[in-house]
Amino acid sequence: MNGLNSHTSRIKRLNQIGIALSAEHDKTTLLEIILTSARELTQADAGTLYMIDPAAKEVHFPLVQNHSLNIFLGGKNQPSADLFKPIPLFDQQGNANKQLVVTCAIHDQKTICIADVYNASEYDFSGTKSFDAKSGYRSRSFLTVPLINHEGEVFGALQLINKCIDSEKPQAFNELDIELAESLASQAAVALDNQRLINEMKQLFDSFTRVLATAIDKKSPHTGNHCRRVPDATLFLAEAVSASNHPFVHDFVMSEADFYELKTAAWLHDCGKVVTPHHIMEKSRKLETVTDRIELIATRIEVLLRNAEIASLKSQLAGNCHPVKDLDLMRDRLEDELKFLRKLNVGAEFVSDDDLYRLSYLTELNYTNIENEVVPLITDDERYNLSIRRGTLNAEERQIMNDHMVATLDMLEQLPFPKHLRRVPEYAGCHHERMDGKGYPRGLKREEMSIPARIMGIADVFEALTAKERPYKEPMKLSQALTIMSRMAKEGHLDPDLFEIFVQEQVYHRYAAIHLSKEQIDEVDLDALLKSEVAR
Repeated sequence: MNGLNSHTSRIKRLNQIGIALSAEHDKTTLLEIILTSARELTQADAGTLYMIDPAAKEVHFPLVQNHSLNIFLGGKNQPSADLFKPIPLFDQQGNANKQLVVTCAIHDQKTICIADVYNASEYDFSGTKSFDAKSGYRSRSFLTVPLINHEGEVFGALQLINKCIDSEKPQAFNELDIELAESLASQAAVALDNQRLINEMKQLFDSFTRVLATAIDKKSPHTGNHCRRVPDATLFLAEAVSASNHPFVHDFVMSEADFYELKTAAWLHDCGKVVTPHHIMEKSRKLETVTDRIELIATRIEVLLRNAEIASLKSQLAGNCHPVKDLDLMRDRLEDELKFLRKLNVGAEFVSDDDLYRLSYLTELNYTNIENEVVPLITDDERYNLSIRRGTLNAEERQIMNDHMVATLDMLEQLPFPKHLRRVPEYAGCHHERMDGKGYPRGLKREEMSIPARIMGIADVFEALTAKERPYKEPMKLSQALTIMSRMAKEGHLDPDLFEIFVQEQVYHRYAAIHLSKEQIDEVDLDALLKSEVAR
């Protein structure tokens, strides 16, 4: 059947198969190698690979092969073997099902070899005989070997059918066949178990990164889901860049392993925020600490008005003339000033010089409290925070917030990442760097950063601009966000070539369809954005 007639050649082939098993990482391909190789070594015409579902306590058929009938199910680019019903390992009373040869081999952890199933009475072969009747096949010799892992647990079985040498009638499997099948089953068990352990470790690591990202998102409802959305934006752009013919990236291609590495970095890119004080992450208003101190200013304004009313009433009782309209004018003016301060406190708009001048005038107002102390309407600290030009964080708070990148790098660089994840700290630690070297934490320039690191910078900015949960700004429409990003690309903040691909390939639209509200998805003038890029 395959030319492996000598003992030596079959042993040599077994060694070659063992090497192939240890090198294969795809589970479906690995299963296919196991069954095909077992058939080759034992000269079996057909075979089935069984795997146990421990939760359902059933045996499934992931792979079925029959050379004579040209049936190949479950392998790469092959039909599924799901048409075969799973086999229960136990009956309804909970007793071990040993009626079938495969379940018996699994329960007893032993190899079972049968010369002719039509002459065997100790096992139920009704299913096999029914298959033969429908297909015209003649099942004869069976060799069933359990797959046992290093902990002594059976997790599957290998079943070989009809030993055929060239075109002769099927023969019984001999001692060498049993020895080779058991040896291959042992190697297969090691390969499959190693792969299972690797996959479980990978799942554990992936779950850990997501738990950490979720914890950071939970820490601040105002930036909630940021760590979950940035990976999508990052990978969408990375896929577009990898497939692009843009002159800047025509030689840049990412493998599946590269995408996984970048995805991991994207999930961990803000892990340093675990050390950022909660009140800074949650500062949605300029005067916010434990509470929003704008209400203290409102109370002081109310005190100012009441003091003025009291003074007016006292003056009238003393017989002095005190125009009521002056009091009304004062009330109107202070109420208007309070509206101005409330708006200034939000931090949604850029603070102009006129606003700062108006604020300085208000800081000169004061009143005398019950302890006869002169109290300013606005304290120096309140003035300092209200003077923030953009956003809600003052310089010291912004530095603390920026330090999350230092913490991110410190945390990630302490982890012993394996070779295929060694660039995670670089990718995650560069998303606040700028192309002109004015970013943080290391002040790197464009040529000092990898393409994936620059991709993440664009993804981070895009998510932040379009996020719907930020209390200090309205959800930004696509056209507005892209216009701002275009300006950032021209000013040396974002990579202009990568942003051009982001626009050309409409990566933003793919992201928007998943994460943005309908109100945010408006028409984008691609020509205008691209012309702007060309003109940079």
